[in-house]
Amino acid sequence: MSLERGQCVVVGMSGGVDSSVAALLLKEQGFRVIGVTMALLPEESSDTVSEHGGCCGLSAAEDAAAVCRVIGIPHYVMNFRKEFREKVIDYFADEYLRGRTPNPCIACNRYIKWEAFLSRAQQIGADRIATGHYARIEVLPNGRLTVRTADHPEKDQSYALYGLSQDMLAKTYFPCGMYPKPEIRAIAERAHLPVAQKKDSQEVCFIPDDDHASFIARYTGKTVPKGPFVLNDGTVIGTHEGITRYTIGQRRGLGLALGRHVYVTQIRPETNEVVIGENADLFSDTVFVRDVNYMGIETLTEPRRVTGRIRYNHRGAPGTLYPEGDGVRCVFDEPQRAATPGQAAVFYENGGILCGGTII
Repeated sequence: MSLERGQCVVVGMSGGVDSSVAALLLKEQGFRVIGVTMALLPEESSDTVSEHGGCCGLSAAEDAAAVCRVIGIPHYVMNFRKEFREKVIDYFADEYLRGRTPNPCIACNRYIKWEAFLSRAQQIGADRIATGHYARIEVLPNGRLTVRTADHPEKDQSYALYGLSQDMLAKTYFPCGMYPKPEIRAIAERAHLPVAQKKDSQEVCFIPDDDHASFIARYTGKTVPKGPFVLNDGTVIGTHEGITRYTIGQRRGLGLALGRHVYVTQIRPETNEVVIGENADLFSDTVFVRDVNYMGIETLTEPRRVTGRIRYNHRGAPGTLYPEGDGVRCVFDEPQRAATPGQAAVFYENGGILCGGTII
């Protein structure tokens, strides 16, 4: 994807080195660049997040503003707190209460960093938006746009971008997609950007202590009851602390002394049971996916060979993708571990996203 010199590009700036270098590169290439930091979190929680170096707190806006002064571009803060609460935090809490494991970054990308942000950017006259994501956009022979993996796969972020529409992709630029992370930091150093060595944010931005269950209890005001740990046949072997504290494949923190390693293999919200089993029980060769966003193709009408990723840090595995009712079914060549309801499954063809959706 190319831009014409002089076009206005609004860069979503989180205060980190990646988005800062994205803005710098575009400025150096002759584009009219505006830096925007999205205010996402409730104001009362911003200070806490700032202490943990998160991407959404007060320090994010301060760091982004400092970078923009060095680059010589304007910087603004836009309020997306309402949209973030409704589309990301509410979704996150509801999914955990349903016994599923959500990915809030994917929801944030689709509904906040693109849908809401792109609309606001166009209102102030932007031609495109840009972010610091490590990915690339490519035009396929069929005329559709796809997100391709970054040139350096160790930082590839394409998985979290599968939900973007064709219109969103047509108005997006990823300046960092061709660079390795060390080179991004080197570019920032050469330009004397104050965030050149700022560490990357790791945790969910609105839960800096990573205690999902406690956050959900505070946020929703709901008491999540304890319930039985059971084997697959229904045998009760202990008491769990509430289904929001567990995810498929979890071994640590179960508090079960069975003399061997055991894992969460299923969560049954309808009976408030957490099913415990062996590592072998976590493997399956078939994954069912709903709420599919088609990217590289308009829809799936026949089986296609793909590489499927069933979590962010999954390397991907070969399989065959089939139409399945209102979704798709992937049969992997070899069984995969811990396909988790609520997580995304993203399917690639020749390095570009074909489609992706939510595991059921």
